[in-house]
Amino acid sequence: MSRKLTLFVFLTLLAASALVLGPAAVGETAGEHYKLDKGHSALLFKIKHLGVSYTHGRFNDFNGFFVVDDENLKNAKIEIDIDASSIDSNDKERDDHLRGADYFNVEKHPSIGFESTSITMASKGVYRVTGNFTLLGVTKEVTFRMSKIGEGDDPWGGHRIGYEGQLVIKRSEFGMTAMLKGIGDNVYITLGVEGIRKQKDAKKKTAK
Repeated sequence: MSRKLTLFVFLTLLAASALVLGPAAVGETAGEHYKLDKGHSALLFKIKHLGVSYTHGRFNDFNGFFVVDDENLKNAKIEIDIDASSIDSNDKERDDHLRGADYFNVEKHPSIGFESTSITMASKGVYRVTGNFTLLGVTKEVTFRMSKIGEGDDPWGGHRIGYEGQLVIKRSEFGMTAMLKGIGDNVYITLGVEGIRKQKDAKKKTAK
């Protein structure tokens, strides 16, 4: 077979596979892709203090994306990457301690992450999200629910959608065992995300 004919056959097969399999066959994934808008998203936590109150905090720096496809939830996905050093509990001395080896050990483990492996519909507008949560280099499977808050076009030519969910982890399962009796083991996490749909004609200007 000549070189030109071989190339023609290869291109023909590639085109046929794209028609049969759709965009995923040529490196694109199905569904609507949204980039996380950090200015309108939040990652909050609370943990008991001496059994008498909750200490509240947040992570100020994180990035991520999610894919929406209610017609085929197998395409749906969410990924979050958190800068562990951005922890903020409204107390500098405590935050410096939390960044150290007793707790988040940010020098050795600078990132906390979540990557979904399955998203299913729990009820209308409510989703059951299962995925891998990584903290201190330890990865555990977690499942939690996220509710759709709303969606719509913004004044800058983009389209936005938002979700919020809560989950509980035991920090001891990830190797964070300092002061378990005084502080507690359960960490209550709230994740609120707002995403901007990726589209070629969307204006780059965003809300302040």
